[in-house]
Amino acid sequence: MPEVNLIYTNSDSERLDRFLSSIHDEFSRSEIAKFISTNQIKINDKLGKRASKLNYGDKVSYPDNLFKITPPVNINIPILYEDKLCLVLDKPSGILTHAKGSLNLEPSVASFVKTKIDPSMSGNRAGIIHRLDRGTSGLIVVAKSISAQQYLQRQFAKRQVHKVYYAIVEGNLDKSEAEINMPIERNPKQPATFRVGPNGKSALTYYRVIASNESFSLLELRPQTGRTHQLRVHLKAIHHPIVGDTIYGGIPATRLMLHAQKLSFILPNIGRKEFISPLPKDFDEFIQYKI
Repeated sequence: MPEVNLIYTNSDSERLDRFLSSIHDEFSRSEIAKFISTNQIKINDKLGKRASKLNYGDKVSYPDNLFKITPPVNINIPILYEDKLCLVLDKPSGILTHAKGSLNLEPSVASFVKTKIDPSMSGNRAGIIHRLDRGTSGLIVVAKSISAQQYLQRQFAKRQVHKVYYAIVEGNLDKSEAEINMPIERNPKQPATFRVGPNGKSALTYYRVIASNESFSLLELRPQTGRTHQLRVHLKAIHHPIVGDTIYGGIPATRLMLHAQKLSFILPNIGRKEFISPLPKDFDEFIQYKI
């Protein structure tokens, strides 16, 4: 593969990440660091590190297609609440909670909050306490410091955080309200997905039917555990998959019809606060015209 070879000609030494930022100024320093972490950038034919020092005459080389990816675009996520401890955001459907892999520069909740959190927090998931799937819209809380992150994570671990989701599912459920108590395990045939299975971790979801017809139902969901894809897997298991969830058997739609509508947790010196996200326009329109 063709390489780019650059000769460092400054008399003063300079860090590798700073030098590459001056060459590829369309990327931020943190993004340049992700390129360096792929181990494709060399100094005098030896792997370079982010803080490697360049001196006069050093050769910097890397594949010529390494930086030929689209720089991340700025995104705007509504901030519903902010204090010294945390941010509560109203995530639109289609946005990742955090990037996957060291070189994924797609905009995400994590990239949006990067300038709002303590600089000592690093990595693709800095500040992220819990995750919403790409297609899921609604409320997500982000910590602004390491101590805040630990404080909030303890609440999630102790199930002190109350979450309410709205979902549009296929069909008309037999019971107007019930619990789904089925363990969830990774699907060995499709490792990126999950399924109900005897070797899985316990998972409990309460549902209540808000509106329904023969084709669709609008549900209020209260997950009591936080397993990955829990709501999606549970609803598939009872044969009422979420509309738009083609991974778990749902019919195609413009989006995954799952919305994190309420979020309640405890803030120091304030007490419990509840946040509410109104139903997005496309979600609400589906309800009006289909249910």
